[in-house]
Amino acid sequence: PISPGELLCLGSSLAFSGLFYYLYRRKARVVARIQEAPKLQVDDNLPALVSAAEGRCLPYVALEGIVLPAQAALTSHYHEGLQGVIQKLLLKEHRLIWNSLARSW
Repeated sequence: PISPGELLCLGSSLAFSGLFYYLYRRKARVVARIQEAPKLQVDDNLPALVSAAEGRCLPYVALEGIVLPAQAALTSHYHEGLQGVIQKLLLKEHRLIWNSLARSW
C-alpha cells in the first residue's frame, strides 16, 4: 500500500521533472538556432543586408570582424592575451507606479 504522502512526493517529483525537461528542450532549441546562425563579415555590405532583411532586423547572426575600443580594451583575468570590448550598454528604466495599498513604488 502506498501512503498519500508518498503519492504526493511522487506526483511533485514527476511534475518538476516534466517542467525541467520542458525548460531544457526550449533552451536547447535556442542554442541550436544560435549555433546554426549565419556568419557575416563586418564590412560595407552589412548595412545593405540589414536594410534588405524583413523588418530591418537580422535574428541570430554571428558578426566577424575587427572592432576598435573607444577607450581601452578589456583584458581577461583568466586568459592571458585575451581582450574584448563592450559594443553597447543598454540601460532600461522601468516606470514606477505608486501602490497606495502597500504604500510602496
